Amino acid sequence: MSAENQPVADAGASTDGPELSTNRRVFNLAWPVIGENFLETTLGIVDTFLVARLGAAAIAGVGSSLQVMFFVIAALSALSVGSSVLVAQAVGARKFERASHLARQSIVWSVCFSVPLALLGFFLADPILSVFGLEPEVAAIASDYLKVTMGTVVVLVVLFIGGGVLRGAGDSRTPMQVTALANVVNIFLTYGLIFGVWGLPELGAVGSAWATFLSRLLAAVILLWAMSRGRNGVTIGGRNSWLPEIPVARSVLQIGVPAAVEQVLISAAFTVLTIVVAGLGTGALAAHRIAFNALSLSFLPGFGFSIAATALVGQSVGARRLQEGSDAAHTAARWGAMWMGAMAVVFFLLATPIMQAFTDEAEVIRLGASSLRVLAFSQPFWALLFVYSGSLRGLGNTNFPLRVNTLGIWGTVLLSWLVVSLWNGGLAEVWAAFILTSPVMAFVLFRRFRNDILNAPAPQPVAGD
Repeated sequence: MSAENQPVADAGASTDGPELSTNRRVFNLAWPVIGENFLETTLGIVDTFLVARLGAAAIAGVGSSLQVMFFVIAALSALSVGSSVLVAQAVGARKFERASHLARQSIVWSVCFSVPLALLGFFLADPILSVFGLEPEVAAIASDYLKVTMGTVVVLVVLFIGGGVLRGAGDSRTPMQVTALANVVNIFLTYGLIFGVWGLPELGAVGSAWATFLSRLLAAVILLWAMSRGRNGVTIGGRNSWLPEIPVARSVLQIGVPAAVEQVLISAAFTVLTIVVAGLGTGALAAHRIAFNALSLSFLPGFGFSIAATALVGQSVGARRLQEGSDAAHTAARWGAMWMGAMAVVFFLLATPIMQAFTDEAEVIRLGASSLRVLAFSQPFWALLFVYSGSLRGLGNTNFPLRVNTLGIWGTVLLSWLVVSLWNGGLAEVWAAFILTSPVMAFVLFRRFRNDILNAPAPQPVAGD
């Protein structure tokens, strides 16, 4: 084994030497994830900003196709979640060969699952989008955009899983650095392909899809190269373990499938919510997309601390140091709630200027600003439910977050539909339903993790151990 593949002491894992404080361990894993998600969100915001110059129909069309893509990515997240948790537990137990084996198999199975799904989605793009009831101009833009993105889903999934494996190994910096490079490339390609400058073809809204694919393809290649060189004792280098192994897939999917079902059902709920919003008109749909893009910045600390909690709790289970996992989870929850609360204040106070940065259509600005202000109130509670869901996944318990989060989100969608259909509510009233449901979800997840962490069973053996 080369020197760079040797197991090294990582900030995210316990070592035999002087241990880092819980705060520092959480931050060492969380801040690169937050930075990576910030860059990824920036990529989406830049796309939306440039597409918005083409009008509300372009925004609504791209937003509708992206909603479908979220659903597809959620369906493939089983491998990412399962492999990330198992890799973290293997690293905590210092079983680096097992972690490397899992990493290789995750990449293999991601290709096996994603290729057929990409082909199916490409040929069924128009029927899928028909459920939104879009206006003809919007539907045409959405169809072109979706066909490009569905045809490139394999790249997205490899990138998604590669980052998950590295974070499970305790390396959250490499995915951030790769994402930063992809964003720089994406900005130039998006502008060039939408408006036809620098010798590039003028493709309109679909140019954004091609730019995102090309930049992420570059990122995926670099990420795979980094994994082949090895990170914290985990590597995909070598010729072994590249044929699909059913027992390994079963071990990964046992943890990952409930998490994937959760994401699919949540994405389906947000798809239905988009359909409800689409019934309010193109202006409301455009405002909905811009507001959610802007507000997604507030989610970044919650996602970052959630992923850090998954890795640290998983490592604590592997090392049988469960109190460390408990401390890390509660620390991540506190910091997540504080950061998301602060972001919520910013969005509440600057709602109108934020919307004006994306569009000059008065109706879209008005609807979007009111939605941002309403959504701000639920942000601290979303931080808690993000982190404690991630903490439970680190324990290998993906079933409980599945039940709580899907029931909560679908209950919210039902409330939103009732508000629109029975009381003629608008976009702000649709989002107000989250103020009622998110505190309950956060509390239930917190209670379950607090009860489970100190009684967590030892990790189950994985095929090939």
